[in-house]
Amino acid sequence: MDAQPQPSAIGAEEAQGGPHDSTAKAPSTEVNEESVSRAPTARRMRIPARHNANLNRVVERMNDDLHLQQLWKCANVTAVDRLRMTDHGPVHVRIVVNIALRLLRLLGDAKVEFGIVRDYDMRPEDAEVVVVLAAAMHDLGMSIHRSNHEQYSLILAAPKIRELITGIYDEPERTIITSETLHAIISHRSDMRGLTAEAGCVKVADALDMAEGRSRIPFHAGKIDVHSLSAAAIDSVTIGKGEHRPIGITVAMNNSAGIFQLDELLKPKIVSSGIAEHFEVTATIAGETERRLLPVYHF
Repeated sequence: MDAQPQPSAIGAEEAQGGPHDSTAKAPSTEVNEESVSRAPTARRMRIPARHNANLNRVVERMNDDLHLQQLWKCANVTAVDRLRMTDHGPVHVRIVVNIALRLLRLLGDAKVEFGIVRDYDMRPEDAEVVVVLAAAMHDLGMSIHRSNHEQYSLILAAPKIRELITGIYDEPERTIITSETLHAIISHRSDMRGLTAEAGCVKVADALDMAEGRSRIPFHAGKIDVHSLSAAAIDSVTIGKGEHRPIGITVAMNNSAGIFQLDELLKPKIVSSGIAEHFEVTATIAGETERRLLPVYHF
């Protein structure tokens, strides 16, 4: 593995980028190698492949797959345009892919065993392929409907996974990669426990795309409720090596409404991830009044 990675922030600047500049300087983090905009512009997924040739080829194929890219856009029509929810489209996908890969590599640095390595004697590099594919396709079912979208994602993802890895993996590895990816996709449901580190990373990564670039969408659309207010309270999320555990997550909030995001959305996903023992989470509140009320939050 590479040298110990530095914590990386996923906050307003990374999430939103400049309003018109699609070539903004990339932040020096491993999670986001590009300045990600919430604007509906076409962008290629960029991830740190780290000499993982199979992963690089899979990402190149996803970037060239117009069918997959349109499914991401259709998912966002359902989520944002029709239901006035948070972003579930191409930008959310790019962010979750990079966060999930970051989490997996932090676990790898800590010698946590990956499911595909333990159970099928495949390589850690193959676990990275599983995580990236699952993170990229976990919300495809939103293009059909929000209700039961996890199951619909399986229907859409199964043939697409095999298509993307044909010529990269032969049998039986192609079936193993497909099966493990589908497990990670369905396991991002809040009430379903992940059975592999790979699935846990995708599940937690989905919940960690909570910084204001995503959350402002329903808020600015006029949807004022506990969900939109609490989401708008999240300024940034920083991911790095924990002080006592492999993964440390720090959430910066501008007011205590953000606690709802942590208690009701992030915490349940970590608890059911199957890798909860590897996380430590801290939240801080910036405002002076709020600091007196609740200076720090741990779980």
